[in-house]
Amino acid sequence: MRRIALVLALCVLGAGCGRYYRVTDPRTHDVYYTRDVDKRDSGAAEFTDARTRAKVTLQSSVVERLTKAQYKEAVGAE
Repeated sequence: MRRIALVLALCVLGAGCGRYYRVTDPRTHDVYYTRDVDKRDSGAAEFTDARTRAKVTLQSSVVERLTKAQYKEAVGAE
Protein backbone atom coordinates (compact mmCIF):
# COMPACT_ATOMS: atom_id res chain seq x y z
CA MET A 1 0.00 0.00 0.00
CA ARG A 2 2.83 2.41 0.81
CA ARG A 3 4.47 1.63 -2.51
CA ILE A 4 1.29 2.63 -4.37
CA ALA A 5 1.06 5.86 -2.39
CA LEU A 6 4.70 6.66 -3.18
CA VAL A 7 4.19 6.04 -6.89
CA LEU A 8 1.08 8.23 -6.93
CA ALA A 9 2.90 11.01 -5.08
CA LEU A 10 5.78 10.90 -7.56
CA CYS A 11 3.33 11.05 -10.47
CA VAL A 12 1.60 14.09 -9.00
CA LEU A 13 4.91 15.82 -8.35
CA GLY A 14 6.15 14.94 -11.84
CA ALA A 15 3.00 16.38 -13.39
CA GLY A 16 3.74 19.69 -11.71
CA CYS A 17 7.08 19.92 -13.46
CA GLY A 18 6.38 21.19 -16.93
CA ARG A 19 8.05 19.98 -20.06
CA TYR A 20 8.90 22.42 -22.78
CA TYR A 21 10.04 21.65 -26.31
CA ARG A 22 11.29 23.33 -29.46
CA VAL A 23 10.42 21.26 -32.53
CA THR A 24 12.20 22.06 -35.78
CA ASP A 25 11.27 20.83 -39.23
CA PRO A 26 14.69 20.03 -40.77
CA ARG A 27 13.34 20.37 -44.30
CA THR A 28 11.75 23.85 -44.00
CA HIS A 29 13.60 25.03 -40.85
CA ASP A 30 10.24 26.07 -39.36
CA VAL A 31 10.38 26.20 -35.56
CA TYR A 32 7.50 25.32 -33.23
CA TYR A 33 7.13 25.40 -29.45
CA THR A 34 5.00 22.98 -27.47
CA ARG A 35 4.50 21.42 -24.05
CA ASP A 36 3.75 17.91 -25.36
CA VAL A 37 5.01 15.87 -28.32
CA ASP A 38 3.45 12.56 -29.35
CA LYS A 39 5.69 10.26 -31.37
CA ARG A 40 3.69 8.03 -33.70
CA ASP A 41 4.62 4.49 -34.78
CA SER A 42 5.44 5.92 -38.20
CA GLY A 43 8.07 8.16 -36.59
CA ALA A 44 6.02 11.31 -37.09
CA ALA A 45 5.81 13.92 -34.33
CA GLU A 46 2.38 15.30 -33.48
CA PHE A 47 1.84 18.34 -31.25
CA THR A 48 -0.01 21.62 -30.82
CA ASP A 49 2.03 24.73 -31.60
CA ALA A 50 1.99 27.10 -28.62
CA ARG A 51 2.14 30.23 -30.78
CA THR A 52 -0.69 29.49 -33.21
CA ARG A 53 -2.58 26.74 -31.32
CA ALA A 54 -2.55 24.75 -34.57
CA LYS A 55 -2.20 20.98 -34.50
CA VAL A 56 1.00 20.04 -36.35
CA THR A 57 2.26 16.70 -37.67
CA LEU A 58 5.82 16.42 -38.97
CA GLN A 59 7.19 13.30 -40.61
CA SER A 60 10.72 14.40 -39.77
CA SER A 61 11.58 16.62 -36.84
CA VAL A 62 14.26 17.64 -34.37
CA VAL A 63 12.89 17.84 -30.82
CA GLU A 64 14.84 19.72 -28.16
CA ARG A 65 13.94 20.02 -24.50
CA LEU A 66 13.90 23.61 -23.19
CA THR A 67 13.89 25.23 -19.78
CA LYS A 68 10.76 27.08 -18.71
CA ALA A 69 12.62 30.39 -19.13
CA GLN A 70 13.67 29.55 -22.70
CA TYR A 71 10.13 28.50 -23.58
CA LYS A 72 8.58 31.64 -22.09
CA GLU A 73 11.09 33.84 -23.87
CA ALA A 74 10.20 32.25 -27.22
CA VAL A 75 6.44 32.01 -26.73
CA GLY A 76 5.67 34.75 -24.25
CA ALA A 77 3.98 34.41 -20.88
CA GLU A 78 1.60 31.47 -20.76
